[in-house]
Amino acid sequence: MRFWLSESERRPDPAPARADARKAVFAGTLAWLVAFVVSLIAREQLAAAGLEWFVWTAAIGTGLGIVGLAVVQVIRRRILRQERESSD
Repeated sequence: MRFWLSESERRPDPAPARADARKAVFAGTLAWLVAFVVSLIAREQLAAAGLEWFVWTAAIGTGLGIVGLAVVQVIRRRILRQERESSD
């Protein structure tokens, strides 16, 4: 086994895989939304256990997920526009 290859022996780097980040961000946002709703329902029990901060954590997670969805969509549109311009 060799640990070093000369530049002429190297194979070219593979093309980057295309992935849809919207699905992953949406799944995470949905999980935070479910956690937020459950924490609102169980707010009194959480407060009695000293865990009322979880309501705010879930709310902020949901909000950041929504922002993340918007950012991913803007990036996706930008990439698609660049691909259209380069193919023309």
